[in-house]
Amino acid sequence: MNPSTAQARVIVDELVRNTVSHVVLCPGSRNAPLSLALHDAASAGKLTLHVRIDERGAGFLALGIAARTGRPVALVCTSGTAAANFHPAVLEADRAGVPLMVLTADRPPELRAAGANQVIEQQHLYGSAVRYFDELAVAERRAGQNAYWRSQVCRAWNAAYGEWRCGPVHLNVPFREPLVPDDSDADGWYEPLEGRPQGARWTELPDFGALPSFVVPAARQGLVIACDAGARAASEWAEEHGWPVLSETGGLGLGGSTAISGGAWLLAIEEFLAEHKPEQVLCIGRPTVFRQVQRLLSDPAVEVLLVRPDSDWPAPAHNVRQVGQWFDAPTKPSDPEWLARWQRADAAATQAVHETLAAEPWPSGLRVAEELVRELPKDSLLVVGSSNPARDVALVGGLRPDVLVHRNRGVAGIDGTVSTAIGAATVHRGPSYALLGDLTFLHDINGLLIGPEEERPDLTIVVFNDDGGGIFTLLEQGAPEHSAGFERVFGTPHGADLAALCAGYHVPYRRAETLAGFREALAPEPGLRVVEVRADRSRHRDLHARLREAVTAAVLGSR
Repeated sequence: MNPSTAQARVIVDELVRNTVSHVVLCPGSRNAPLSLALHDAASAGKLTLHVRIDERGAGFLALGIAARTGRPVALVCTSGTAAANFHPAVLEADRAGVPLMVLTADRPPELRAAGANQVIEQQHLYGSAVRYFDELAVAERRAGQNAYWRSQVCRAWNAAYGEWRCGPVHLNVPFREPLVPDDSDADGWYEPLEGRPQGARWTELPDFGALPSFVVPAARQGLVIACDAGARAASEWAEEHGWPVLSETGGLGLGGSTAISGGAWLLAIEEFLAEHKPEQVLCIGRPTVFRQVQRLLSDPAVEVLLVRPDSDWPAPAHNVRQVGQWFDAPTKPSDPEWLARWQRADAAATQAVHETLAAEPWPSGLRVAEELVRELPKDSLLVVGSSNPARDVALVGGLRPDVLVHRNRGVAGIDGTVSTAIGAATVHRGPSYALLGDLTFLHDINGLLIGPEEERPDLTIVVFNDDGGGIFTLLEQGAPEHSAGFERVFGTPHGADLAALCAGYHVPYRRAETLAGFREALAPEPGLRVVEVRADRSRHRDLHARLREAVTAAVLGSR
């Protein structure tokens, strides 16, 4: 057996032993040993293999699968720019705490020094974004290789799955030719290449090695700001102690009687916040969407407690009192009127939002988000794109407790969102939907390119198409005084024909021109499809201004 074949087969076998059940593979020449070994393992039913020709989309496909399953997913490519195209997904996995095992094939050292084709510097290619990096030694015909290869796979898996927290790891694997099995296979190897008996890992490691620490709230008047799906358990604690729970995804998705659906609005009203400033904020996860949340966490008069098993905690004012993996009960009794005042304000804000939107002509991004959330079937998955969709879903009252939400909010880019949604939907047991802006959709439209032998999930992608960067109309650069250059450098209209593009990828497409048509288009159907809603983004800024006025008047009037 030639060394490259032996090494690749051992690596794949040890991945399987380390509970890696999904692998995303991009075709290439230098990674041929891994490609063949992965195909054999998939044919034997040991793992599920996903093949994609676009490395950037493949990275986000793997990220979506890993985020949904919570288990490490392996991502494999050849050398050169192929490996560089994984970088955006690695950055997102780093900040979002998603376990990815990136395996990049490489030329051996003697070819790197000779100006060989498809050679870049792949050592530490992803910098500090990975929890662990190692370049395996080039396989040789000698004893002792089997234990070394298996041990390094175990080290990488342990780093990805979390001594401290989950995240990406990188193994760079140089292969010498021959890259495919040859006649030497009959010669065997210098030592047995089997792993531990009964399918065990080479090195047994706990899933999470860190001991838990506890955050201890100690105030009568506080808030819980929940920024990730793992925060649902906080609702029971908040009910017991009378603290409102504000979810960054908006709405009542966390469940419980203390959940506040209009939190993003309330935190933006200075007069209300001046009278209802919490003594402490218990922040679960990493807030990334709203400036008003960052302002609250930056207030030196507010004590911030973080539940985040991670050294990269958010600290905009450097005033974090404690960081831990979970929290214990407060030492002070709760204030019963504190929660009641927040609930009255929330009810007024929510009613104002719904009444204002109901009077608006169809469609707007907020109304599309509102209708989509309302129409989602029970136990649905909703992947929410960055920019306006993430804000729209929260501002209209957010998600229901029976809906699972995923957002690429680690780095909060628009990269790879189509592929992320397809990956998450592939492993979700139930109907799946995605709400994306047009630029987010076009940025990763190659995610629709799925080969005939690859699995297609039951996923409806809703594209709110306002022909450009609608988010910028709501920011400072969208003000009238900047209108001269706005369209060219911020609005960036594209005029793309989404129907024609979907047809080119053989993906069913439907345009929803009316509210009734949109509701009809959301009915669950098998397979992958796209639903487009077109709108005029010139209306966004005025609509949001009217909403702020209506919410402010309603909240201040409810005191």
